[in-house]
Amino acid sequence: MTESAPSMSASTAVVIGAGIAGLCAARVLADRYARVVVLDRDQLPPSAAPRRGVPQGNHGAVLLAAGQRALGELFEGLVDELVGAGAVPFEPGTEMIFYRYGGVWAKSPTGITLMSFSRPLLEHTVRGRVSALPGVEIRAGVAVAGLAGADGVVTGVVLDSGETLPCALVVDCSGRGSRSDRWLAELGHAAPAVTEIKIGVGYTTRLFQRKPGDLSDATAVFVLPAAPRETRVGLALPIEDDRWLISMGGWHGDFPAPGDPDAFAAHARSLPHPGIAQLIDKCEPVTEAVSFTFPSNRRRHFENLPAHPAGYLALGDAICSFNPIYGQGMTCAALEAQALARQLDAHGLADAALAADYYQEAAHILTTPWGFAAGGDFAYPQTQGERPRGIALRNRYSRRIQLAAQVDPEVRRIFTAVQHLLTPPGVLRKPAMVLRVLRLSRRAPGARTR
Repeated sequence: MTESAPSMSASTAVVIGAGIAGLCAARVLADRYARVVVLDRDQLPPSAAPRRGVPQGNHGAVLLAAGQRALGELFEGLVDELVGAGAVPFEPGTEMIFYRYGGVWAKSPTGITLMSFSRPLLEHTVRGRVSALPGVEIRAGVAVAGLAGADGVVTGVVLDSGETLPCALVVDCSGRGSRSDRWLAELGHAAPAVTEIKIGVGYTTRLFQRKPGDLSDATAVFVLPAAPRETRVGLALPIEDDRWLISMGGWHGDFPAPGDPDAFAAHARSLPHPGIAQLIDKCEPVTEAVSFTFPSNRRRHFENLPAHPAGYLALGDAICSFNPIYGQGMTCAALEAQALARQLDAHGLADAALAADYYQEAAHILTTPWGFAAGGDFAYPQTQGERPRGIALRNRYSRRIQLAAQVDPEVRRIFTAVQHLLTPPGVLRKPAMVLRVLRLSRRAPGARTR
């Protein structure tokens, strides 16, 4: 069996999916392939509007700081462009009301500036950047039916129309519903093992008119539950066009039904902090409520496959889709695109060795966010799936860290940097930090919450 693939020079790369993952992949491929074709089954909107193929397009989309930095490196000047289009910058430590474990966290700077915007604005802006790149073609309304290839090499994609589009590399960014297991099986390749953690998360989102002074001392509000006693979450973010994006959600089915504004408001009033309910009471709704459900975290372990086909890679939710409440998906996609660039430069060929190294690097990128997601979700006894060893102990320590962060600016700064994938999590396990956390967590307002 041969495991070689055509060189990048004068070759074509195909990206399946024109979401954030696909657009980031196209950006790095455009520097390395003569032609890049991005395929998406949707008719892509000409403005910043939700679309069918992005079910979270109506809901909150906050990039972690590492993802914001990665996108800024991939697309120079992107942050300024988003601000010019109405995105709202804010410092989460001083400009967001953050409630968890029985109290509002004391305001203290984290050194991080986040951007608040709608998912359609981000995608529309990035898609405009990608479509302007030399050699890049974005084809809308085109569905992929399978892969073409032989002898261990993927050589193209087969479209629903029956057309085969030959290429040197296929990057699958088709999301959680990727059909690549079947496509690869048809070419004789094994599918990766899958880890699934069933969480029954859902939320309902509605947009409201935003006016100066709606929040007297903050820019955003985030109310998280103290598991396992609480399951409900609320989020209010300022977005472009002077609007509030307000979401009410929860774990294991505890979220408001779609199309019921009374249930939406009641959910807000049930939260242990009144900030979001007060916004809903004072602000005029500008859209109907839209709901989204997410049954499970799902990770496909390509890194454990004994062999990989040349000419095919998965990226983004096609590898791992997280509980969206943690806001990790787009960040991981951007970081994986950067990993793809590094591996293409190191190997020079889209061969099986590149695939093996890329999936190992992607697995390393996913380690910390997957640990946060699994840990947070397994705090609920209803969560189904294989529980990681030591998860109960790690969750108890995570709670103590967050209690200490309520009262200690340094613990909060370090914990925030780890959450945003800027600092490796090992810093939280150093003996001096452990002692600091255990001592200070006893002083937190929420120290007696369970």
